[in-house]
Amino acid sequence: MVRITVAEAGLSPYLDRVERGETITVYRGNEPIAEIRPLPKRLREPRPVGIDRGMTVPDSFFDPLPQEMLAAFDGVNTPPG
Repeated sequence: MVRITVAEAGLSPYLDRVERGETITVYRGNEPIAEIRPLPKRLREPRPVGIDRGMTVPDSFFDPLPQEMLAAFDGVNTPPG
């Protein structure tokens, strides 16, 4: 991927519009060849764990798993199935 600066591309007049949410289509002759669009906003704080907004996760959720469970994930001492 090639990266260019705003000054190299001469895009300064259009970037304020892009920052406000507009998409700019770039043409070569009458053929559209590219779009300049805003990137998604980055989260300012970490996303909470879980999918339910009211959900809480106990601190024990982050505790290490017991050795026998870790062994089962590795296929150690598991009955043939």
